[in-house]
Amino acid sequence: MNVLQPMYGYYLEDLSVGMTAVFGKTVTEADIMAFAGVSGDTNPIHLHADFAKASRFGERIAHGMLSASFISTVVGTRLPGPGSIYVSQSLNFKAPVKIGDTVTARCEIIEIVPERKRIKLKTECLCGDKVVLDGEAVILVPTRPKSV
Repeated sequence: MNVLQPMYGYYLEDLSVGMTAVFGKTVTEADIMAFAGVSGDTNPIHLHADFAKASRFGERIAHGMLSASFISTVVGTRLPGPGSIYVSQSLNFKAPVKIGDTVTARCEIIEIVPERKRIKLKTECLCGDKVVLDGEAVILVPTRPKSV
């Protein structure tokens, strides 16, 4: 028996096209401040109300990469889960996320490449029914250990 099993998500052999997983989070002031501190992105559109008021958005918006990081949450904790490794991610930012918005990251398996131990995911983040970002990710997925 593999004692590390609880630390792993799905093995490649357990996956199928069409599988999906989601993660939702309401973006708070504290999230934006923490993300600015960790990332170093102190763009005033995220941090300063007076600056943001004069922008095309009329108010502060969350970092786009904060929403994108919720996709990483799905990949690393749900589908395929622990043990998986990001290879690439494309992102198309469609709409702003504001303080108090609930962002739902959704990933769907659209291709499995067994010989490369990889999957391709359709990725998107939504606020309600509105897509705020979308893209695709390629993920390296562990295979089931061989029996001894």
